[in-house]
Amino acid sequence: MLAISLMRMGAKGKPFYRLVVKEKRSKRDGKYLENVGTYNPMLNPAEVVLNHERIRYWIGVGAQPTDTVKSLIKNNPAEVVAE
Repeated sequence: MLAISLMRMGAKGKPFYRLVVKEKRSKRDGKYLENVGTYNPMLNPAEVVLNHERIRYWIGVGAQPTDTVKSLIKNNPAEVVAE
């Protein structure tokens, strides 16, 4: 089963996270299939960069976002480009 979860990066006391698609049973910082975004909680306000197109694809294929990732997606919707 696939999951979209956070992968911790950065130094001690300075967390930085990647949103990655991985096998649900793999380690938090283990092997992953694709990097679909980043989350930097150290900035004020926190910086969130998401690839909504790829996230929609992986959810469509059956990947389950964790609770934290669900809230990041919900609070940072894709911007609609008006033409």
